[in-house]
Amino acid sequence: MNHVLSTHLCVQHRLTVAMLDRILHAGIPAVEIFCAKQHLDYRDQPQIRELGHWFRDAALKLQSVHSPMYNDDVWGRSGPQSVISITEPVKSKRIAVVDEIKRAIEIAEYIPFTYLVQHLGVTGEEYDDRKIDSAFASLEEISLFARQRGVNLILENTQNALASSERLMMFLGQTHLDLGFCFDVGHAHMNEGVENAYRVMKSRIRSVHIHDNDGKQDLHLFPFAAEGGGTINWASTMDLLRSEPAQYPLVLELKEVPGMTNQLDVVRSVFDRLETITVEDRR
Repeated sequence: MNHVLSTHLCVQHRLTVAMLDRILHAGIPAVEIFCAKQHLDYRDQPQIRELGHWFRDAALKLQSVHSPMYNDDVWGRSGPQSVISITEPVKSKRIAVVDEIKRAIEIAEYIPFTYLVQHLGVTGEEYDDRKIDSAFASLEEISLFARQRGVNLILENTQNALASSERLMMFLGQTHLDLGFCFDVGHAHMNEGVENAYRVMKSRIRSVHIHDNDGKQDLHLFPFAAEGGGTINWASTMDLLRSEPAQYPLVLELKEVPGMTNQLDVVRSVFDRLETITVEDRR
């Protein structure tokens, strides 16, 4: 499977070419850039151009970009107006949301990438038919804009009543949008369970987010962490992911661990163990 590291691991720090160079020299072949303005300000043309020049000559590939969740640089703490949600029912506000996501997609004009990972609603959001209509209107415009730049839009299963595995399939059935999925293992573990979610989503999975948690909180833990806390059965999960002839990109979407030294070496060891672990090993 292709190995990809999400820059979510260093999302509290500005993304620089030095950071990307460390990832490359750790033996990681590709990245997913997480769009958060304190990390990558997709409206900051000097930052985008600098990264673009570096990628042009580097062996590191940009596999995907995670769509922005907030328009501020403090994870939405500036207020509710900072939340970027494609389910926004007020048309004038939804136009602003779509425009913000388009600016992130324009990264592809400097650094080509394959997938834009998009959330359907925010954490804890309740189901509402009007939100489905809003999401459809947003995604129809965003996906066309993305395709014109060689980017495929994929929807991620998240912790709300709109974006469980079954709700995502229902959404595509209602709207007839031809979109793939980013299968988030950690979110599935907290919702309907990894195996159940995978069975529902597998025909449309294009990428996989890998991180661990305790089944209750979205902790983005390192799999196999010595300090524990994660409860995902990685042996059975990897058996599921290997069951399809098409192999998915494995994207480690981890949270920085204060005090952990050589985090990129740990990332590489996690990839190695994911590739070799089996159900028999677990037993």
